[in-house]
Amino acid sequence: MIDHIGFPVSDYERAKAFYAKALAPLGYTLIMEVEQETEKGLAAAGFGVGGKPDFWIGGEGKLDRPLHVAFAAGDRASVDAFYQAALAAGGRDHGAPGLRPHYHPNYYGAFVRDPDGHNIEAVCHAPA
Repeated sequence: MIDHIGFPVSDYERAKAFYAKALAPLGYTLIMEVEQETEKGLAAAGFGVGGKPDFWIGGEGKLDRPLHVAFAAGDRASVDAFYQAALAAGGRDHGAPGLRPHYHPNYYGAFVRDPDGHNIEAVCHAPA
């Protein structure tokens, strides 16, 4: 089981605002911010559910290549709400909400590109 994941972003404040809005429909909130122990003193933001940050972004700068992060959603309506919130927060469409039966019959997901181009997904595996 993964405890947490983090990656650097090119514009920390922009990314923090994006993720605060995009992840809200999934129950995620900004739980904490810390100053990283580097000579530059860069900030990091930890988002999570129930008081535990498990998704982190840091201000070290953009990655060379985009990555993919998928967040579990409790139901299909939450996937839809994530997609709309992410677009409203400045994300770009990368796959509207819908079934992806090539993964499995109940795979319902939505994909957006964050401000750095990372592929961010919300997915529900439960039947409708």
